[in-house]
Amino acid sequence: MGAVETEDEVIFERRGHLGVVTLNRPKAVNALNAGMVKAMLQQLTDWADDDAVATVLVRGAGDRGLCAGGDIVAIYKDMLHSGTETADFWADEYRLNSLIAHYPKPYVAFMDGLVLGGGVGVSAHGSVRVVTERTRTGMPETTIGFVPDVGGTFLLSRSPGEAGTHAALTGAHLSGPDALFLGLADHFVPSEHLPALAEALESSTAEAAVERFARAAPESALAAQLRWIDTAYAQDDAEEIVRSLRSAGDEAAAAADTIEAKSPTSVKVALESLRRVRGLTLEEALDQEYRVGLRCLAGPDFREGIRAQVVDKDRNPQWKPPTLADVHASDVESYFAPLGDRELGLAGLGSDAT
Repeated sequence: MGAVETEDEVIFERRGHLGVVTLNRPKAVNALNAGMVKAMLQQLTDWADDDAVATVLVRGAGDRGLCAGGDIVAIYKDMLHSGTETADFWADEYRLNSLIAHYPKPYVAFMDGLVLGGGVGVSAHGSVRVVTERTRTGMPETTIGFVPDVGGTFLLSRSPGEAGTHAALTGAHLSGPDALFLGLADHFVPSEHLPALAEALESSTAEAAVERFARAAPESALAAQLRWIDTAYAQDDAEEIVRSLRSAGDEAAAAADTIEAKSPTSVKVALESLRRVRGLTLEEALDQEYRVGLRCLAGPDFREGIRAQVVDKDRNPQWKPPTLADVHASDVESYFAPLGDRELGLAGLGSDAT
């Protein structure tokens, strides 16, 4: 089986010519923290230059999912103490996202169960992305007063039509077929076959192993909604999008209700992020997300959103300002201002982003 190295919450193994990364916080659906990200960054860098490792597999411990995102309780505590740990965590996490996107070997991600936020970051940038009938993925950040990050704006801006805009603003949970449609995944494998696929990866090429177990995916519900999505989200103004959704039928009106329940600031900043990221590299997108993220840390809605959803769990956030109309263009613009010497500076580094 090869050596097993345990960093408490992430496990690294060598199995044949396969390097296996297991996110190992099953009670927290393998939510990422700073230690896990640092360990992954170091191990993946080492394996990139190790001739004995031909393929890397990333999976989650337990049966609930690959990764439910970043550890937002840790972020909340850091905000309460005006700390810098979250900014440092994101800097390492975004470097990890860039490394994965440029990885020189097949990087296989088992996107089974919950794959949200940061979980998308450690999977959807990979070269071989596998979803199942149990996959529930997405970027739900607007629900907690934040904005899609970990390269999520980059990925969703490249989805068909305006489907990525819909996914980002509503924060919807998406099925495996939806992830395939959006371009977040490549292959559909029934979850019961994942153990056999993992074993095949130990000795076969990633391409040959996945070909053995991949099946035709069911239809994507999101794809079937693309006509009204493309029409409604063609606007560059969030209030116009909501008005358009309300005139486009019941499904669209439900999306409007969902958007209006999110942080108005997050909705407008997320929309602007998606528009600005068009034509950028992943690293430029990550730099932009870092600017936006640090502004979210300083604002009221991110803390309030985590409080309402995860800490007090009253599901009744008090957004400031409370409506889309109250969020002005100058407010949105401020989230994108340069950070000076705090810039992340990944742009131009590409595969050397570590």
